[in-house]
Amino acid sequence: MREYLLVCVVATAITFLATPAIRWLAVRFGAVTPVRGRDVHSVPVPRLGGVAMLIGFAAATFVASQLPYLSRLFSSAELYGVLVAAVIITALGAIDDFIELDAITKFAGQMIAAGVMAFAGVQLYLVPYGGAQTILPQPVMVTLTIFIVIATTNAVNFVDGLDGLAAGMTAIAATAFFIYAYSSMPTDLNVETVFSTSAFVSAAIVGCCIGFLPHNFHPAKLFMGDAGALLLGLLLAAATISFTGNFDPSIAPQRSSALVAFWLPIVLPLSILAVPILDVLLAIKRRGLKFWKPDAKHLHHKMLGIGHPHRQAVLLFYLWSAVASGGALLFTFLEAKYAAAALVAGMLICLALTLGLPKLGRRRTL
Repeated sequence: MREYLLVCVVATAITFLATPAIRWLAVRFGAVTPVRGRDVHSVPVPRLGGVAMLIGFAAATFVASQLPYLSRLFSSAELYGVLVAAVIITALGAIDDFIELDAITKFAGQMIAAGVMAFAGVQLYLVPYGGAQTILPQPVMVTLTIFIVIATTNAVNFVDGLDGLAAGMTAIAATAFFIYAYSSMPTDLNVETVFSTSAFVSAAIVGCCIGFLPHNFHPAKLFMGDAGALLLGLLLAAATISFTGNFDPSIAPQRSSALVAFWLPIVLPLSILAVPILDVLLAIKRRGLKFWKPDAKHLHHKMLGIGHPHRQAVLLFYLWSAVASGGALLFTFLEAKYAAAALVAGMLICLALTLGLPKLGRRRTL
């Protein structure tokens, strides 16, 4: 655990320190988000924050390569592939932050980054089916891997509409996945078994997000831009794929039922990204085949529309994400009936706050 904590701290510190320099570069070279009809900010804000997070992730990767146990992960090409893919997708997003690329070009870049990770070994190898782990043909697995990367990167990109929203929700998601990945590794053999690519990437994501949030929380001094949203989506997908595609249910915590052990690696990522995925599905319903076309009807726009102040809306999204991911995690550590009861109770609290706080605010102003 100490090595993971060090990785997180390094990612936090380097990202925090690099962000002001990246902000200066964004202003100097014109990577600035203008005030558009769909935006909620009232003044132009520089973007490109994803470059600072990439620097933080790269620093965390270098430190991990020098540590006694995490360094053993570098015996395979997985982490090298993740880092190269991270550079590719951040460069793609950074270019988009300057000149706004068309959707086809961005999809192509995402496919290239996903392909690099798959070639390096970060791909699905097993899928749960019929109570067993099933091996599908490699072309199918690679296709599924690329699909997950593209879906995750765009889900994070869709939710990046309020100051601090994407960074905070991704930090919550990565924390939940780290807990699951770490707790699911066997500890009765030797200390090395708790070190995995998925846990390392999750810990590094948390650090990058925490380091960036002080600069990005409302009122934001710097946006992460597509460089950041695509990077966080790719890293979250890498952690998910690395764990889910190689997970052996027989090593799951003993309190987990067989059904939970087989399906939680699939359900947990979906629950972690429940809010962004819902936003994407609503966008597809709203826009049809051209679902990537921007508008002002995302969930965060609706939260502001019903009367939530900016920071309150962001914090409520954090709460929804924590309840969804934490509720899914509880199925690993508690009996199903208790975990389900806690999840339902948490969601009811979130719903009550989402609908009730605006009404309470209006009453106070009367």
